[in-house]
Amino acid sequence: MKVLRRGEVEKRLLPGRALQLVVGGEGAASSSRAMTMGFAHYSAESGRMEPHRHAEEVVLILRCNNGWIRFGGFGERPEEMREPFALEEGMILHIPESEWHVFGYEENGYVDIAFFYGQGDIYSKRK
Repeated sequence: MKVLRRGEVEKRLLPGRALQLVVGGEGAASSSRAMTMGFAHYSAESGRMEPHRHAEEVVLILRCNNGWIRFGGFGERPEEMREPFALEEGMILHIPESEWHVFGYEENGYVDIAFFYGQGDIYSKRK
């Protein structure tokens, strides 16, 4: 067993988020080919995130202040996403595979999440 502390996991500033990849493929604090788990923080520090889609995902909202998610649509482009849906601490989001989504926040806001995927290479394939 490997015991990890969030404060000790490398934080990578990516477009739209600060990412801490805890378990998973390349670059994770603990290697796994079967799953991916990590934390992401969305705030002005990393800029606005672009809508995206990927593997099925479960998200736990750890903390947020004036944060939201837009989601919906499975086509080639994200035009079908719904209006912003307000997030609250403790919410659990189950996002289907290939559904468009984007996290955001109002001025001085932020969203802090834990995310989980049922495969280990979700972030090593996407740079």
